[in-house]
Amino acid sequence: MKTSMTKKRMLLAVLGVAAASLTTLSYGAVDADAAQSLAKKSDCLKCHAIDKDKKATSFKKIAEKWKGKADAQAKLTDTLTKSPKVKLIDGTEEDHKPIATKDANEIKNIIDWILSR
Repeated sequence: MKTSMTKKRMLLAVLGVAAASLTTLSYGAVDADAAQSLAKKSDCLKCHAIDKDKKATSFKKIAEKWKGKADAQAKLTDTLTKSPKVKLIDGTEEDHKPIATKDANEIKNIIDWILSR
């Protein structure tokens, strides 16, 4: 009986680690500190907040909108690098400010951070 319980506990522990790993794999290893620093440097937080709307949609709502979509990374990269017109909460439109980096890894990291909200 004791061996059976130990095996069950071991299996549950392994399954827990596997589930946690799958969550991390969906957006890769995010460097949250670097992403937040870049967001601050790029003035993202003037318009966006993590979990509430400000002048623009929250990062949480952005993540919900793009969840499971294969083109999320590409579309968000375009928004951050090409300054398209975006609709704000009040219905007005303006050019999206470009991210303060040209480094593809930094751009991918901040997008993964947003999508992990």
